[in-house]
Amino acid sequence: MQELELYRGRPENIEGRLPREIRVYDMLDSLGIDFRRTDHGPADTMDACDDIDAVLGVVICKNLFLCNRQKTNFYLLMMPGDKPFKTKELSKQIHSARLSFAAPDFMEEYLDIRPGAVSIMGLMNDRENHVQLLIDEDVLKDPYIGCHPCVNTSSLKIRTEDILKTFLPAVHHEPIIVHLTGEQ
Repeated sequence: MQELELYRGRPENIEGRLPREIRVYDMLDSLGIDFRRTDHGPADTMDACDDIDAVLGVVICKNLFLCNRQKTNFYLLMMPGDKPFKTKELSKQIHSARLSFAAPDFMEEYLDIRPGAVSIMGLMNDRENHVQLLIDEDVLKDPYIGCHPCVNTSSLKIRTEDILKTFLPAVHHEPIIVHLTGEQ
Protein backbone atom coordinates (compact mmCIF):
# COMPACT_ATOMS: atom_id res chain seq x y z
CA MET A 1 0.00 0.00 0.00
CA GLN A 2 1.23 3.49 -0.81
CA GLU A 3 2.22 5.89 1.98
CA LEU A 4 -0.81 7.95 2.94
CA GLU A 5 -0.46 11.69 3.45
CA LEU A 6 -2.55 13.99 5.59
CA TYR A 7 -3.71 17.25 4.02
CA ARG A 8 -5.55 20.23 5.42
CA GLY A 9 -8.75 20.99 3.55
CA ARG A 10 -9.81 20.35 -0.02
CA PRO A 11 -7.49 19.11 -2.77
CA GLU A 12 -5.74 21.81 -4.79
CA ASN A 13 -6.29 19.91 -8.03
CA ILE A 14 -9.84 18.59 -8.50
CA GLU A 15 -9.21 16.98 -11.87
CA GLY A 16 -10.61 13.45 -11.95
CA ARG A 17 -12.68 13.90 -8.78
CA LEU A 18 -16.41 13.31 -8.81
CA PRO A 19 -18.83 16.24 -8.47
CA ARG A 20 -20.37 14.64 -5.34
CA GLU A 21 -16.95 14.83 -3.63
CA ILE A 22 -16.35 18.45 -4.67
CA ARG A 23 -19.80 19.44 -3.35
CA VAL A 24 -18.77 18.11 0.09
CA TYR A 25 -15.66 20.32 0.10
CA ASP A 26 -17.71 23.29 -1.09
CA MET A 27 -20.22 22.74 1.72
CA LEU A 28 -17.59 22.34 4.43
CA ASP A 29 -15.75 25.44 3.21
CA SER A 30 -18.97 27.48 3.07
CA LEU A 31 -19.70 26.52 6.69
CA GLY A 32 -16.16 27.35 7.82
CA ILE A 33 -15.57 23.77 8.98
CA ASP A 34 -11.89 22.86 9.22
CA PHE A 35 -11.02 19.31 8.18
CA ARG A 36 -8.11 17.04 7.38
CA ARG A 37 -8.11 14.74 4.36
CA THR A 38 -6.24 11.73 3.07
CA ASP A 39 -6.56 10.19 -0.39
CA HIS A 40 -6.27 6.43 -0.88
CA GLY A 41 -7.42 3.47 -2.93
CA PRO A 42 -11.03 2.32 -2.57
CA ALA A 43 -11.85 1.73 1.10
CA ASP A 44 -15.03 -0.27 0.99
CA THR A 45 -14.45 -2.50 4.02
CA MET A 46 -13.71 -1.73 7.65
CA ASP A 47 -10.38 -3.60 7.32
CA ALA A 48 -9.32 -1.25 4.53
CA CYS A 49 -9.95 1.64 6.91
CA ASP A 50 -7.26 0.59 9.44
CA ASP A 51 -4.37 2.32 7.61
CA ILE A 52 -6.57 5.32 6.94
CA ASP A 53 -7.53 5.52 10.63
CA ALA A 54 -3.85 5.58 11.53
CA VAL A 55 -2.98 8.52 9.27
CA LEU A 56 -6.11 10.47 10.29
CA GLY A 57 -5.67 9.67 13.98
CA VAL A 58 -9.36 8.79 14.23
CA VAL A 59 -11.55 5.73 13.82
CA ILE A 60 -13.69 5.81 10.69
CA CYS A 61 -17.31 5.21 11.68
CA LYS A 62 -19.28 2.27 10.39
CA ASN A 63 -22.16 3.82 8.41
CA LEU A 64 -25.14 1.62 7.66
CA PHE A 65 -27.99 2.62 5.36
CA LEU A 66 -31.12 0.88 6.63
CA CYS A 67 -34.86 0.80 5.97
CA ASN A 68 -38.02 -0.72 7.37
CA ARG A 69 -39.72 -3.66 5.65
CA GLN A 70 -42.15 -1.40 3.78
CA LYS A 71 -39.26 0.73 2.45
CA THR A 72 -40.99 3.87 3.73
CA ASN A 73 -38.53 4.84 6.49
CA PHE A 74 -34.80 5.16 5.86
CA TYR A 75 -32.00 5.46 8.40
CA LEU A 76 -28.31 6.28 8.34
CA LEU A 77 -26.69 4.66 11.37
CA MET A 78 -23.24 5.83 12.52
CA MET A 79 -21.54 3.52 14.96
CA PRO A 80 -18.00 2.52 15.98
CA GLY A 81 -16.44 0.30 13.34
CA ASP A 82 -15.49 -2.39 15.84
CA LYS A 83 -18.94 -2.71 17.45
CA PRO A 84 -21.19 -5.54 16.20
CA PHE A 85 -24.55 -4.44 14.83
CA LYS A 86 -27.65 -6.13 16.21
CA THR A 87 -30.78 -5.23 14.25
CA LYS A 88 -33.16 -6.23 17.04
CA GLU A 89 -31.47 -3.91 19.53
CA LEU A 90 -31.79 -0.89 17.22
CA SER A 91 -35.31 -1.75 16.05
CA LYS A 92 -36.59 -1.67 19.61
CA GLN A 93 -35.07 1.77 20.30
CA ILE A 94 -36.48 3.46 17.21
CA HIS A 95 -39.80 1.57 17.27
CA SER A 96 -39.36 0.07 13.81
CA ALA A 97 -39.75 -3.62 13.20
CA ARG A 98 -37.78 -5.55 10.62
CA LEU A 99 -34.91 -3.26 9.76
CA SER A 100 -32.71 -4.34 6.87
CA PHE A 101 -30.11 -2.88 4.58
CA ALA A 102 -31.69 -0.51 2.08
CA ALA A 103 -31.20 -1.05 -1.64
CA PRO A 104 -28.37 0.88 -3.31
CA ASP A 105 -30.93 2.65 -5.52
CA PHE A 106 -32.38 4.42 -2.46
CA MET A 107 -28.89 5.29 -1.23
CA GLU A 108 -28.10 6.95 -4.52
CA GLU A 109 -31.50 8.64 -4.82
CA TYR A 110 -31.55 10.15 -1.32
CA LEU A 111 -27.86 10.58 -0.42
CA ASP A 112 -26.10 10.62 -3.84
CA ILE A 113 -23.76 7.93 -2.53
CA ARG A 114 -22.86 4.47 -3.77
CA PRO A 115 -22.22 1.40 -1.59
CA GLY A 116 -18.83 1.53 0.10
CA ALA A 117 -18.89 5.32 0.44
CA VAL A 118 -21.83 5.75 2.84
CA SER A 119 -21.22 8.81 4.98
CA ILE A 120 -22.91 11.45 7.08
CA MET A 121 -21.81 13.91 4.37
CA GLY A 122 -24.49 12.42 2.10
CA LEU A 123 -27.16 14.08 4.25
CA MET A 124 -26.37 17.34 2.44
CA ASN A 125 -28.05 15.76 -0.61
CA ASP A 126 -31.18 14.71 1.32
CA ARG A 127 -33.01 18.02 1.06
CA GLU A 128 -36.43 16.47 1.68
CA ASN A 129 -35.31 14.60 4.82
CA HIS A 130 -36.08 11.09 3.63
CA VAL A 131 -33.28 9.74 5.85
CA GLN A 132 -33.20 9.83 9.66
CA LEU A 133 -29.72 10.02 11.16
CA LEU A 134 -29.04 7.63 14.04
CA ILE A 135 -25.80 8.01 16.00
CA ASP A 136 -24.56 5.47 18.51
CA GLU A 137 -23.65 7.35 21.70
CA ASP A 138 -20.10 5.93 21.62
CA VAL A 139 -19.37 7.87 18.40
CA LEU A 140 -19.97 11.10 20.32
CA LYS A 141 -17.26 10.27 22.88
CA ASP A 142 -14.52 10.96 20.34
CA PRO A 143 -13.53 14.58 19.65
CA TYR A 144 -13.30 13.77 15.91
CA ILE A 145 -15.35 11.84 13.37
CA GLY A 146 -13.82 10.06 10.40
CA CYS A 147 -15.94 9.82 7.26
CA HIS A 148 -15.85 9.72 3.48
CA PRO A 149 -16.67 12.79 1.33
CA CYS A 150 -19.33 10.78 -0.57
CA VAL A 151 -16.61 8.74 -2.31
CA ASN A 152 -14.52 5.89 -0.89
CA THR A 153 -11.17 7.09 -2.25
CA SER A 154 -10.75 9.92 0.28
CA SER A 155 -11.41 10.16 4.00
CA LEU A 156 -11.95 13.16 6.26
CA LYS A 157 -11.30 14.00 9.89
CA ILE A 158 -13.78 16.54 11.25
CA ARG A 159 -14.42 17.72 14.79
CA THR A 160 -17.48 15.99 16.23
CA GLU A 161 -18.68 19.34 17.56
CA ASP A 162 -18.55 20.84 14.04
CA ILE A 163 -20.67 17.96 12.72
CA LEU A 164 -23.26 18.32 15.48
CA LYS A 165 -23.44 22.10 15.85
CA THR A 166 -22.70 23.35 12.33
CA PHE A 167 -23.05 20.68 9.62
CA LEU A 168 -26.24 18.93 10.77
CA PRO A 169 -28.21 22.17 11.39
CA ALA A 170 -27.07 23.44 7.97
CA VAL A 171 -28.41 20.32 6.24
CA HIS A 172 -31.56 20.27 8.41
CA HIS A 173 -31.04 16.86 9.99
CA GLU A 174 -31.55 16.19 13.68
CA PRO A 175 -29.86 13.02 14.94
CA ILE A 176 -31.43 10.45 17.20
CA ILE A 177 -28.84 9.18 19.69
CA VAL A 178 -29.05 5.42 20.25
CA HIS A 179 -27.39 3.06 22.71
CA LEU A 180 -26.04 -0.06 21.02
CA THR A 181 -24.32 -2.63 23.20
CA GLY A 182 -23.35 -5.02 20.43
CA GLU A 183 -24.34 -7.88 22.73
CA GLN A 184 -26.45 -10.88 21.75
